[in-house]
Amino acid sequence: MKYSPWKFEETFAMDFLVEAKYGLRRHLLFLIFFFFLMYSARFWHWYSGMYQYYVLFFVYTILIAMVYINIYVLVPRFFFKTKYVTYLVLLVLMGVAGLNFIGYGFRLFFEEFRVKNILKESERGGIYEGVLMCIPIIMTTTTIKLLQKWINDNKRINELSSLTMSMELNELRNQINPHFLFNMLNNVKALIRTDPAKASVVIVKLSEFLRYQLYENSEEKTLLTSEIDFLSNFLNLEKIRRDNFSFDIHTEADKRIVNSTFIPPNLFTTFVENAVKHSVDLHGGASYVKIEINIENKQLYFRCVNSRSAGYSVSDKKNSGLGLANITRRLELLYNDTFDLQIESGEKEYSVNLKIPV
Repeated sequence: MKYSPWKFEETFAMDFLVEAKYGLRRHLLFLIFFFFLMYSARFWHWYSGMYQYYVLFFVYTILIAMVYINIYVLVPRFFFKTKYVTYLVLLVLMGVAGLNFIGYGFRLFFEEFRVKNILKESERGGIYEGVLMCIPIIMTTTTIKLLQKWINDNKRINELSSLTMSMELNELRNQINPHFLFNMLNNVKALIRTDPAKASVVIVKLSEFLRYQLYENSEEKTLLTSEIDFLSNFLNLEKIRRDNFSFDIHTEADKRIVNSTFIPPNLFTTFVENAVKHSVDLHGGASYVKIEINIENKQLYFRCVNSRSAGYSVSDKKNSGLGLANITRRLELLYNDTFDLQIESGEKEYSVNLKIPV
C-alpha cells in the first residue's frame, strides 16, 4: 500500500486548524505573524528612543484585542447565526472605536515623545496604514473560523453517517441470519417426521452453522474460503434432505488469492438460499444449484444458477423476498454504486450475477 505525502500534509493541515491539541501553537503562530506584519509598518518610527516600541506594542495590543473579539464574540454570536448585517455593523463600529482609542492613546501617552520634524499628516497616514493592515487579518481570521466550523461539521456528519450505517448494517444482518435459521429449522422439522436419522445429521451440521455465526460472522470481514465452506455445508444439508438434488461450487481464481481475500460475512447466503428454494422440482425430477466464483482485476464475480420448475412458487410469499431485499440494501450500504447485481428469471433457470470490488 502506497502512502501519499500529499495526503498526510492535507490531513495535518486540517487537523492543525481544528484540533484542540494544536490550539496553543495556532495562536502563537498567528501572534508572531501579526507582530511581524505590524513591525513592517511605519507609524511606530515617528517616536523617539524606546517609546517607539511602546507605541508598536500599544497598537499591536489594541488590534489583537479587536481580532480576538471578532473571532470569539462577533463571529459565533452573529455571523454563525446568519445575522450578517448586525455582524457587519458591529465590525465597523469596533473598527472605528479601536481607531479612536488608538488616537486618544497617542495624544495622552506619547505626544511628547513624537519626533518633532514629522508632520502630523505623515503620522496619521502611518496609523491608518497599521489599521488598514488589520482589516485583511480580521477577514482572514473570520474565514479561518468558518473553515474550522465547516471541517468540524463535516466530521460530525461523517461520524453520524458512519454510526447510522453501522447500525443499519447490524440491523439488516440480524434480519438476514434469523431468516436463514428459520428456514433450516423448518427443514429439520420436516426430516424428523420422515427420516429421523437424516434429521440428526442435519442437527450436527446446524451446530457448525451456529459456530460460524458466533465466531466468524460477528466480524466485519471474513475469509472468502470460510464463506465458500459455509455455502458448501448449507448445500450439503439440502442434499441430505432432498433426493435428486445436486450442486457444484466452482472457483476459477488462484487459490492463493481466494485464501487471502476478505469479504463481508453472509454476502452470498441469501442468493444461495433463494436458489435452493426455487430449485424444487414439482415432479420429483433432478434439480441443481451451480455456483461460480472468480476474481479478476480486483473485482469478485459471483454467479449462482438454479434449476426451476415452471409451475413452482414459494409458499411463503410474504417473506420470500425479505432476504433478497435486505441483501440488496446491504450491498448498497457496503459498496455504494461500485457493485453490480443482475438477476435473470427464465422458464427453466434462475440466475444471479454479482460483481463487487475486493
